[in-house]
Amino acid sequence: MTIIIFILVLGAIIFVHEFGHFIFAKLAGVYVYEFSLGMGPKLLSKKGKETEYSLRLIPIGGFCSLAGEEMDEEQIKVPKNRRLQDKKPWQRFLIMFFGPGFNFIFAILVLFFVALIWGSPSYEPIVSNVTKNYPAYDSGIRKGDKIITINDHKIKTLDDISLYLTISNPKEKAEIEVQKKDGKTETYKLKPKKITEKGTTSYKYGIGLQSTERHGFITSVKYTYVKTCSLFKQMWVTVKSLFTGVVKVNQLSGPVGIYSVIGEQSKAGLSSILYLMAFLSINVGFINLIPLPAFDGGHILFIIIEKIKGSPVSAKTENMIHTIGLFLLMALMVYITFNDIIKLF
Repeated sequence: MTIIIFILVLGAIIFVHEFGHFIFAKLAGVYVYEFSLGMGPKLLSKKGKETEYSLRLIPIGGFCSLAGEEMDEEQIKVPKNRRLQDKKPWQRFLIMFFGPGFNFIFAILVLFFVALIWGSPSYEPIVSNVTKNYPAYDSGIRKGDKIITINDHKIKTLDDISLYLTISNPKEKAEIEVQKKDGKTETYKLKPKKITEKGTTSYKYGIGLQSTERHGFITSVKYTYVKTCSLFKQMWVTVKSLFTGVVKVNQLSGPVGIYSVIGEQSKAGLSSILYLMAFLSINVGFINLIPLPAFDGGHILFIIIEKIKGSPVSAKTENMIHTIGLFLLMALMVYITFNDIIKLF
């Protein structure tokens, strides 16, 4: 069942992403060779008027093959006005942007649906419980305290608490400012407790962050807005921390890690699976907009460079850079997957 859910979740996210590229390519008049879900050998395929729609064996990717991305002999036969590189910069921008853009739209709709059907969790950064004999309790933090800042970072939601405690150096004390029930503020400095269970080491402060559910259309809209902003903030801080070295590459997860998380979330029910789908969809969209080769953001960067310099970058040069970026990305994925497998044991 976990395998089925894994395939459905990733399949939905990939389909939405590639459909964004596909629909805007079609609107711009770009010739689309193939729209594929999955990678590797074809399992099923159907030829449309000009596009081949296919389902491939490995369910961890997909692609939308556009004329003009690579100038091979077959693509040279496509009329010039149907090739990607011959479209106007704004058209190419929309084609590249709305892969991630559809991921964001999809995530927003899923979050709203979950909030409307199952209720929207509260998001105020209020401590729900504190575990005795843990640093938070020993320092003086109590149930009902509202966390204002962590290491000088402003805290607005429960997600912010998890985020900044997660990226905080466990070997150093975290500075947590809280507002007590009487309105007074207190600042505590505490170091997480090192816990080793079944060979896995974790660091815990002993702060509980349970939320209460609320219902209603307006409440669902507010929750969707706050949660979407919160997830974007998480991605921004995480990526920034990755480049600054605060978050290590070996802390990232790939398909194997996602599979494990899906297995855990599936035990909590459909709403948890849908929330995870929205979370992963925003992750995929955000990562793809990073201006690095092989990502959609890399293609957008070349479009911006073209506008600045007044002429396009050589197609050969751009393709070479994207190819190198793709190889490096695949190497990173292999490394992350290897780490994920090690974590399982």
